[in-house]
Amino acid sequence: MTLIPERVPGVEARAGKFPGPSLIPALNAIQARLGWLPREELEELARDVRRPLYEIEGLISFYPHFRTTPPKKVQISVCHDLSCWLRSGEDRIAEIKRQYGEDTDVELVEVSCLGRCDAAPAVAVNEHPAPVSEVDTLVTAARVGGVGHASAARREEPWPNDPYPGGSGVGDRYRSLRALLAGEISAESVVATLKDSGLRGMGGAGFPTGQKWSLVAGAQPGTVKYAICNADESEPGTFKDRQILAEQPHLVLEGLLLGMAVVGAEQGWVFIRHEYGPEEHVLREEIDALREAGVIGPDACGSGRRLDLDIFVSPGGYILGEETALLECMEGHRGEPRNKPPFPGNYGLHGRPTLINSVETFADVPVILQRGADWWQAQGIGESTGWKFFAVSGHVTTPGVYCVPMGTTVRELIDTAGGVLDGAAVGAVQPGGASSNFIGPDRLDLRLDFASLAEAGTMLGSGALVVLAEGTDLLAASTNVLRFFRNESCGKCVPCRVGSTKAHTLLRGVLDSGAELDDAGRGKVLQLEEAMRKTSICGLGQVALGPVVSVLGLAKGAAAARPHPKPEGAKNQPDR
Repeated sequence: MTLIPERVPGVEARAGKFPGPSLIPALNAIQARLGWLPREELEELARDVRRPLYEIEGLISFYPHFRTTPPKKVQISVCHDLSCWLRSGEDRIAEIKRQYGEDTDVELVEVSCLGRCDAAPAVAVNEHPAPVSEVDTLVTAARVGGVGHASAARREEPWPNDPYPGGSGVGDRYRSLRALLAGEISAESVVATLKDSGLRGMGGAGFPTGQKWSLVAGAQPGTVKYAICNADESEPGTFKDRQILAEQPHLVLEGLLLGMAVVGAEQGWVFIRHEYGPEEHVLREEIDALREAGVIGPDACGSGRRLDLDIFVSPGGYILGEETALLECMEGHRGEPRNKPPFPGNYGLHGRPTLINSVETFADVPVILQRGADWWQAQGIGESTGWKFFAVSGHVTTPGVYCVPMGTTVRELIDTAGGVLDGAAVGAVQPGGASSNFIGPDRLDLRLDFASLAEAGTMLGSGALVVLAEGTDLLAASTNVLRFFRNESCGKCVPCRVGSTKAHTLLRGVLDSGAELDDAGRGKVLQLEEAMRKTSICGLGQVALGPVVSVLGLAKGAAAARPHPKPEGAKNQPDR
């Protein structure tokens, strides 16, 4: 039974207009079965669920993964964003176009980041992710019998943060969850431990985790609540969550279940991007094992409490990483961010208090509860606390995911990834993913933590360090980043939609002409950046031009998305 909440001031007018359930899982199922969404299938769906066809068509037109025309036998999606661009992606795209451009069996599409930056230049053939070197093999397979299912990449040794023995199963894991449900530890003590540890959100916002859990636990006592793991990692250079999902699904799910138990939620979801099919398969196997062992279900761990998990597969779009856009998607609407307040902790999914944390944040929780807040504090360097996963890509010898103490320097992390390709010098670094401002080679001894990077005019962001070798055209690189934000803007607010387009057109014109950006052009970019930063609804528009501004030698723009205004009496509400 779907509960229709009362209207809350500040919530978008469309919220609740078409009360659930969301039709997106049904649309995903149709496309998985047929490869596209035929009109007759949509008409049948509309009749079955008694929902207007125009509502369904409005959903389909918003989400890039949905298609309304039959696919060709072979679909090649090739990434054109920064990490792939730095590894000669444009040349590889040109080669693929020459080879397959006239092939009637092949559809070639340039796409935004596939989350495979460690294999750059990256492609997906019939949704099978791979490095571009495997295109011919996969195309041949697709022509004859299919590409099969890709397997998630995994390490042989456990990561140093994992408190559970390598190779252990469900029975030996989930100890903190079992202790909480058995009454051996209390929800209050869990929150207190998280606060003592100093754990902050690792999805980019950095809000104190214990404080967020406490706020959601105290919101509307006795009402229905939900919890969501945001695994819609879609920013160029960012793929750390992918590896955590593949190799530590037990920590992610235990953290999510602990969050549910603490705040009083019975239902939780992992919201995962559709490009992470191999990792989705790992999660489903773990959830099945939990259900079979009685860890989740109507009598979770024999506690008499209901805790259940499901996976919601995103229909595409970077904007869904913004938590309120994610909620709109799960409710069955177009994924456009909501105005804040209200915040999801008070008014989230279906109007109910909702706990939302990132993959890495949830995975850290059982580590801290098993090893203690003091242990976590001691793992960082200097004033920093804990372990931190980083995705390292670009001009490094060994791109990949690295787990290092928080506070490790930029230089040390680059060295851990094998140094710069061919022994070149560093030209610039994006330390926190596409949203973060570039820093120069004079800042390589910056510590990778929230405070140090903020003081330097950039941010820790999504934990994605992209290295650019000396001699790289930094204006071209930052314009590539801007193109991503322009393409991924949901279009809801004018500053983001129009500003990103105007700025990209201006910069692309300068680059294509081979000219220098003159003072008038610089002034226009700075004016657009200020307008977007101050007036865009969500973080996408607020930071989209920051990377460009950071390489122009102008006064730095947004180092992070601006805080949203908070109502009187709600000063401690999280921004994300």
